Amino acid sequence: MIKAFRFQKLEVWKKARLLNKMIYDLTRSFPSQEAYGLTSQIRRSSISVSSNIAEGSGRNSDTDFAHFLEIAYGSLMEVLSQLFLALDEHYITRPQLDEVLGEADILASQLVALSKTLGRVPRKAPALR
Repeated sequence: MIKAFRFQKLEVWKKARLLNKMIYDLTRSFPSQEAYGLTSQIRRSSISVSSNIAEGSGRNSDTDFAHFLEIAYGSLMEVLSQLFLALDEHYITRPQLDEVLGEADILASQLVALSKTLGRVPRKAPALR
C-alpha cells in the first residue's frame, strides 16, 4: 500500500483541488483568443493555491509551512480578481462567479485556520461576496 503524503491528508488541499476543477470547467468555455491570456493566467493562479499548500506541507518548519499558506491565500485572491474580469468580459455569469466565491470563501477560511494552528496570526479571512 502506498503511503499518502502529508498534503493529501489536508482538507484545505482537497478543497483547493475542487477549486482547480471548478476553474478548469469554467475556463473551457472562454474564447479561444484568451487561451494564452486570461484562461492560462487564471488556471496558473488556481494551481498555485493547491501547489503552495502541498509545497509548504513538505517544509521542515511550521513557520515555513505558514509562509506557503500565505502565498496560497494570495493566489486565491488573484483567482478571484481574474474571475471578476471574466465576469466583466461576459465569459462567465454572476451565478457561476457566486458558486466559485462560495467555495473560495470556505477555502480562505481553511487557509487562515490552518495558519493559526501553525502559530501564525494571519489577517482575518474577509467575506468574499
